[in-house]
Amino acid sequence: MSRVLYIINNLDIGGAERHLQQVLPRLFAHGFSPSVYTISYKGELATRFEEAGVPVLAPPFAETLRHWPKLLGRPLLVVGSAVRLWLLLWTLRPRIVHFFLPHAYVFGGFVSLFYWGARRIMSRRSLNNYQQRYPVTGKLECLLHPFMNAVLGNSRRVCQQLAEEGIPKTSLGLIYNGLDLSVFKAVREPNAVRAELGINADALVIVLVANLIFYKGHTDLLNALALIRDELPSGWRMVCVGRDTGIGGELKQQAIKLGIDEHVLWLGERTDAIDWLGASDIGLLTSHEEGFSNSILEGMACGLPMVVTDVGGNPEAVVDGENGFTVPSRNPEALSQVILKLAQDLELRKSMGAKGRQRVHKLFGIDRCVDLYAALYKTIATHKNVVVAEVVEDHM
Repeated sequence: MSRVLYIINNLDIGGAERHLQQVLPRLFAHGFSPSVYTISYKGELATRFEEAGVPVLAPPFAETLRHWPKLLGRPLLVVGSAVRLWLLLWTLRPRIVHFFLPHAYVFGGFVSLFYWGARRIMSRRSLNNYQQRYPVTGKLECLLHPFMNAVLGNSRRVCQQLAEEGIPKTSLGLIYNGLDLSVFKAVREPNAVRAELGINADALVIVLVANLIFYKGHTDLLNALALIRDELPSGWRMVCVGRDTGIGGELKQQAIKLGIDEHVLWLGERTDAIDWLGASDIGLLTSHEEGFSNSILEGMACGLPMVVTDVGGNPEAVVDGENGFTVPSRNPEALSQVILKLAQDLELRKSMGAKGRQRVHKLFGIDRCVDLYAALYKTIATHKNVVVAEVVEDHM
């Protein structure tokens, strides 16, 4: 089997990490042997990778060093991680090294330049807005781009930005996220899920699955709900699922000031997010920036009409007026109007939800996604000069 080494920050719960969790075990059937190197520490999902037969490797003493004072622990971790990765490359001798997320790309990309046996692939899974906050990272990424055999985006908009950064068309490809649709057959009975939090079976439930990060637009959402709180059906609930990264207290105070706190439920990070999607009536994603969101696809797979902002790849999943609505980001007024439209029209919710489920089954299944990765890997592993555009199709 051809070895593929994936380099990522860690395997805590996140979109890229969950994406790899679905993809990597399926690559064995295509003749590839995947393994993962986490440049900081293993993370919560590492055990699931290992149970699926995918080795996860981390820097020496990573768990210890991450709890040391930063001024001491961080430099030791960086040096140890670089040395471990360099030794790992020469020991495993992977045919392909695949980088996910900016920090891992910069760190692992430069280390990999001292290993001459592999083809290199970078996957970007978000818009490059982060380069405005971290301009050095952006400059380092551009220095690494010419050394990549292929660069992948997970939406047309991401690919457009990569082209603007100088990636030639022949090296640029698009692979959308894919879902294992079989897991949605095991979604729990909606009323049982609702009963856990005392939500009535006939209540209107709106759901947002996104970590509490400023650019996910929770503030816009709360302002939108406040505008229509008296027009929504009595007993409505807004369920927010996601890890608090530090702004949870501010958001809860905002909900109190707006007078909607009794309607908003903050569930934190959950392993049963799909169950809550299945128990809801309307799905949301209100981001200011996005690559291509798994939570949108998961909502569609659960038959939800989706209301999303028109950023990144969101409009590539949700066709405005067909399986949901797209609205401008940072626009609570526009957001409130489409939420209200769906809240007051059960048949529209059903129709859009059904079309969304059909769309995700047709275009975003995990098997198609894995087939595209495998086709690219096989071509890159066996040919020196590869035209990625001929291997990674834009299948929208």
